Amino acid sequence: MTEQLGTEPSFKTSLMDSNQFITTIEVVPPAGADPGPLLATLASLADLPVDGFSVATNPVAKARMSAMALCALIQQKTGRQAMLHCTIRDHNVISLQGELWGAQALGLRTVMAATGDFVALGDRARTTMVKDVNVYDLVDMSRNSGLYTGVVFDIHPERKDGLKQAVRRLEKKKTAGAQFAVSQPVYDRISAERLANATAHIDIPMILGILPLRTPRHATFLHEKVAGIAVPKHVRDQMEKADDPIDAGIRNARDMLGIARERFAGACIMPPFDHFE
Repeated sequence: MTEQLGTEPSFKTSLMDSNQFITTIEVVPPAGADPGPLLATLASLADLPVDGFSVATNPVAKARMSAMALCALIQQKTGRQAMLHCTIRDHNVISLQGELWGAQALGLRTVMAATGDFVALGDRARTTMVKDVNVYDLVDMSRNSGLYTGVVFDIHPERKDGLKQAVRRLEKKKTAGAQFAVSQPVYDRISAERLANATAHIDIPMILGILPLRTPRHATFLHEKVAGIAVPKHVRDQMEKADDPIDAGIRNARDMLGIARERFAGACIMPPFDHFE
């Protein structure tokens, strides 16, 4: 077997290739060339029962440090696996294949294939969305490159038939080769049960997204401004009435983690604004 360069330790299988409940933490790369503070923060989580890290690539279509480079650095620093998000937005098909082979060479074992956030209207004069291939093609490319491949499950709650459309897309993603799916954040049992029941016939592990709320304003912003996220009114009301909104948000996230352990194969915790504490 060829020695893996630049990555220590070398992982033989994906962290997602397990029958156990998996907990990952989503990481947003820094907007610059210095990964030191972020890596130190992630290393400080060593005592927590976290299986690995899920590394976003240029979220909200804004430039960030290479997600693949950060994945390799995270694996070196923490000794835990990092999952690379790879989007059709940022690369043509030649570059995508290079990214997938590069991920393998750096010891990465898991890729999340995604379309990527849309470029804001005001930024379109100076940047473009590539989209040489669709997300189903990217799933197929990733599998053929020997990577364990996941996808996003986004029910678009702002649409009347969002869940039905999302289930159809997930069925197509599984046909293309998807091996697991991660949901957008969910905030109550009713929503989580609805999601679990709607996808029960799709025989791949479902990972529940959990994004802790910080303030009433944060909850309202996510509900009204962020596509794919719905914060139920009773949860927003709880945040408004709470003496300590941060504590209320953490308690909600803990509840969702408990529900994930009942109905899902894992949880992806998404610390807001780098609040890993």
